[in-house]
Amino acid sequence: MKKIPNPIDRHVGSRARMRRVMLGMSQEKLGEALGLTFQQVQKYEKGTNRIGASRLQQISRTLDVPPAFFFEGAPSFEAAADLEPRQLGVAEEPKNNYVADFLSTAEGLHLNMAFARIHDPKVRKRIIDLVSSLAGEQQHAEPLESEMTAADKNSSD
Repeated sequence: MKKIPNPIDRHVGSRARMRRVMLGMSQEKLGEALGLTFQQVQKYEKGTNRIGASRLQQISRTLDVPPAFFFEGAPSFEAAADLEPRQLGVAEEPKNNYVADFLSTAEGLHLNMAFARIHDPKVRKRIIDLVSSLAGEQQHAEPLESEMTAADKNSSD
């Protein structure tokens, strides 16, 4: 069985990748600044290799964020302790981690940040519907109760 990365290591690596992309820095440039190959940076970002404390401090200085930045939103120790063994890295590696990978790209980050600036829930829903339709994965699910307007609720009675 192939060992998969620990969820916390993956999270820390993902945050490093996100920050690097936000700064417009390549893996090669980050590697040069740290005295590493881009392949090692890749392994850190995927959580394949753990980032030691001194290296994390070096990365945080290079990416201009405090070390705590890398742990924001990470699963807690207690939550990690409650995970099943397969979730702690003793099962086969998932074949598709494309969502997390996409969100760590410049394109994914840009799309996510732009979408977050849209405050109207109706506009957000229309965008989701449009993207789903363009992707050929239009879902025909009933709207959530919280998404229905008063007119929608009255017409469905």
